[in-house]
Amino acid sequence: MCDTMVALGSATKDGNTIFAKNSDRQPNEPLLMQRIPGQTHAEGAQVKCTYITIEQARETYDVLLLKPSWMWGAEMGANEFGLNIGNEAVFTKIKQGPPSLLGMDLLRLALERTKTSLEALHLITDLLAKYGQGGNCGYEKRFVYHNSFLIADRNSAWVLETAGPYWVAERVRDVRAISNRLSIGKDYDLAHPDVVSYAIARGWCKSASDFDFARCYSNALITRFSGSRSRHNTCSARLEREKGKITVETMMSILRSHDENMGGKNVFSRPSLGSVCMHGGGLVGDHTTGSYVASLGEPRDTYWVTGGSTPCISVFKPYWFTDNDVAFREDQQQEALDYWRLREEFHRLVLQNKVLELEKHLGEGAELERSSLAVVATLTAKTDLDRFLEIMQQAWEAEDKLLKTTVMRSRANAGGWRGSLRFRRYWQKQTEKLGL
Repeated sequence: MCDTMVALGSATKDGNTIFAKNSDRQPNEPLLMQRIPGQTHAEGAQVKCTYITIEQARETYDVLLLKPSWMWGAEMGANEFGLNIGNEAVFTKIKQGPPSLLGMDLLRLALERTKTSLEALHLITDLLAKYGQGGNCGYEKRFVYHNSFLIADRNSAWVLETAGPYWVAERVRDVRAISNRLSIGKDYDLAHPDVVSYAIARGWCKSASDFDFARCYSNALITRFSGSRSRHNTCSARLEREKGKITVETMMSILRSHDENMGGKNVFSRPSLGSVCMHGGGLVGDHTTGSYVASLGEPRDTYWVTGGSTPCISVFKPYWFTDNDVAFREDQQQEALDYWRLREEFHRLVLQNKVLELEKHLGEGAELERSSLAVVATLTAKTDLDRFLEIMQQAWEAEDKLLKTTVMRSRANAGGWRGSLRFRRYWQKQTEKLGL
């Protein structure tokens, strides 16, 4: 489960395109931040994706990925040209195919091989036609789905929604949010050539004039229980209300938002599938495992990353593509895993009520974030690249120091798991599995 949003320059305060996503996955599934440099590959080279091997491109671009630790592909990410993509699980009437390309694989392939949102859309649909999509996407339990994508560059954005090999695409005019539901109806700009005729042949609509992609292709029952309507409405309403004055802080606020039943202490004592900041527990299997905001444009494309789960208790730190940045490389898998696990340990300590000065910690984290936002606001296109690197390293080091200090102080506290018996048992079991 996830939520992804974009506001084009016409809808933002500073004229930059702003992209944002929460990755909601099984709570013990590490979401790693990795930087994969661009490469030139030999003719005829192959690349092993999560389940299948396909032909490699002659050139792949420099990418930043937020990816489940066991997959080749990624939940969200960007490339050196400012292309950003996030994917969503969607539930359709089309039968699941055999293991092939996952939506996360398609996302990474597009980031590595294309420069603009429209190029990425065409590459994904070409790969769908050639290889299809399918395979288990779950970490500790089987979970299969089709995919939708929000694809954005500095000047344009597209929503691409798929059902097996079939798809439709809508060009974003100003703001757009997607969630775990098909959302394109009668109004679309591009489509699979057989998407209408297939629906008519199956009896899902009577004629082309009656065709509505979301209505025809959605699995209504699973979509309903995904909690996506509430989350999609929350994101869309906020974007529409603040159109013309949307900022990075606006997106961070939406990613941290909870539904009306999750206020105060309830945030850490009950699950909520309907919150954009998703909290797992009980029958709710997914939890926000990573968060990401991108500001595309002047002075440089800037990425804000938590590096851990649960954005309501995390700090967004600035990231830029530089030669000596803070992201982990592919050969630093263990270091990337340790980084995520430390932040997840903090989350579990909060659930156990062991962080005795939680408000103080959150206040200090919020101040670090505000300070970073303020410093970044002073940068210009003429600012030396070393200054960007210095700001990035200082922000990440300060958050790391704050977190380690709080975790070390909290481990020995007595505490006591929050919430109902079912909620407590759920998180106790998850924490034991994670080895914390």
